[in-house]
Amino acid sequence: MLELLSVSLGGLMLSLFLGLLRVIRGPGAGDRMLAMLLIGTTGVGLLLLLSVLLEQQALIDVALVLALLAAVAAAAFTGQQRTAGDD
Repeated sequence: MLELLSVSLGGLMLSLFLGLLRVIRGPGAGDRMLAMLLIGTTGVGLLLLLSVLLEQQALIDVALVLALLAAVAAAAFTGQQRTAGDD
């Protein structure tokens, strides 16, 4: 079980790295925002896996807060894009 969780953790880290590359090289604001949402979702997954591996229940609460912040950031970006009329 530990090996499976470790491999999953490695896959999520790869996803996090690819998301960071998209944020840096993204052609538009929409692409960058989608990459940030990917990073937020990956962060939630990483925290949940770490909570199981380290047996720390507090990390689940941190993951929930990160998920809420990602949703608020997406809503703010959408509202800003509508008022600006870009992308």
